[in-house]
Amino acid sequence: MPTYTVTITDAEDKALGAVAVDKQEWINNAVKMRCKNSMDKIVASEVQRIRESGGTVSGTDSEIVMAATVETAAERNTRIQSELP
Repeated sequence: MPTYTVTITDAEDKALGAVAVDKQEWINNAVKMRCKNSMDKIVASEVQRIRESGGTVSGTDSEIVMAATVETAAERNTRIQSELP
């Protein structure tokens, strides 16, 4: 399971304290909600793709996401840059 570390300035820490009682919990929640939103989008796209191809959808959301072919943000940016005139 990946672990990520965020470094913020003292001023950013003070500002975060103005909106979060538990800063670590707030950061965890923000990241997890962003991941959930992305997972929901991937699952919806995969379910539509599978159904349109006549397939049967099975598995949990996590299993569907892990089995899906997903274009990363880095890949998308590279593709878009290469398509520019």
